[in-house]
Amino acid sequence: MKRHRVCVVGAGWSGLAAAVHAVQAGHRVTVLEASRSLGGRARTLPARADGLLPDGSAATLDNGQHILLGAYRETLDLMRTVGVDPAQTLLRLPLGLRFADGDGLQLPDWPQPWNLMAGLLMARGWNMGDKRSLVRALRLWRKNRFECSAQTSVAELCQGINSAVVEDLITPLCISALNTPPQLASGQVFLTVLHDSLFAKPRKKKQVALAGLETPGLVVPSGAGAANMTPWRTKGSDLLLPTVDLSALFPQAAAAWLSDHGASVHLGRRAACPQWRGGQWQIDGEAFDRVIWATAPQHAVQAFGDYLPLAPKNLGLHLQRWLRPAKAMKYQSIATVYAHAPGLALPRPMLALRSSPLAPAQFVFDRGQLGGPAGLLALVVSAPQGEYEQLEAMVLAQAQEQLEDWLDGQALSAIRTVVEKQATFSCAARMVRPPQQVAPGLMACGDYLYKPYPATLEGAVRSGIMAALALVETEGFVWKD
Repeated sequence: MKRHRVCVVGAGWSGLAAAVHAVQAGHRVTVLEASRSLGGRARTLPARADGLLPDGSAATLDNGQHILLGAYRETLDLMRTVGVDPAQTLLRLPLGLRFADGDGLQLPDWPQPWNLMAGLLMARGWNMGDKRSLVRALRLWRKNRFECSAQTSVAELCQGINSAVVEDLITPLCISALNTPPQLASGQVFLTVLHDSLFAKPRKKKQVALAGLETPGLVVPSGAGAANMTPWRTKGSDLLLPTVDLSALFPQAAAAWLSDHGASVHLGRRAACPQWRGGQWQIDGEAFDRVIWATAPQHAVQAFGDYLPLAPKNLGLHLQRWLRPAKAMKYQSIATVYAHAPGLALPRPMLALRSSPLAPAQFVFDRGQLGGPAGLLALVVSAPQGEYEQLEAMVLAQAQEQLEDWLDGQALSAIRTVVEKQATFSCAARMVRPPQQVAPGLMACGDYLYKPYPATLEGAVRSGIMAALALVETEGFVWKD
């Protein structure tokens, strides 16, 4: 296979995944990142005065509270590749969507699918009719191989499920996984997430090059640094909660791995859109054989749109084809309210919250149980509405009411509220995604391009891997300057 000089624009999880796999394939890789930090939309925030706890001590905060699943095989393999031990940096918990009052679903730590069956039987707050309605739907989805029409929304998909189950399980699961309300969210993507997390069989014993050796339910690391990694039993449905900050979870180790393997990583360097000149792609005066554009979709739209009037005619046709669906994409925001109460400890590291227009948060994470300072909470609002100050006040009031049994009369104080206004794409039914290839030799990657999944770290990583694999695909295009 021919080795190329490759430029990866963007050092988020997708761009770093593409860079690592391109280096493994023998390509010469340069990574350009506009910001001064790694990780894109899953990163650690720089320290600020409003990130201080009431006693004046600093708290390391992320730009959002991300979780992984045991089904995120490519992400976990990639972490091991760059020297990060998931067993030491992620807290594994059986899947649970329990509320503060104890109602909701909690799976036992049993093999699949027995864990789901037992969890449904023991679910609190649902009567037998509620549980039977969910079992009927699961059986139907499984019979249909977890496939439905691309036009079907999650709300339409779940019409036969009782309202208590929809409110306590389907809606929070849909909003957390797809960051899109059930009335708009893609039923097919929702089914894919359910299949991969709850019903997919473990991978058969095989060697994954430079990533790890995996048998059903047991991960045995291999390769560089494997002797220091811990064999780890995981199921697709397991919740994996980071116990280190997001930059340390993967991006920093990936950048160090790339430097150790001959690649160059440049922070604070904003790249102009690549331009075709003299048989190569030019970026800021440097020539590259291939380019992987790994920024957020709205930034890719702006860059390719700016170049469109200057591009050769046949290249312009490719850009137009890619820009049409990309411009039609819509976005959802995510807010994370960090709050603190001295000595506060929740019964679980993660709890679901009962949400409404006046109580907008869906989940709360006890950061004190995840490697952070005791008493620090992260309250997550998917698709928030309203002004910043109003949102923060409503979330604090919601947490004060729903967590009163553990607050013991204390008042929560806001530490910092982070709002990512275009955090994810809106994973709606009937959505058309752009292709991975923008033009021959120019690929894009990001979670918005991996069609089976919503906006997740696993989708971002898989898209990056696919872009790296496509570096040798150049057929079907004749260059005309």
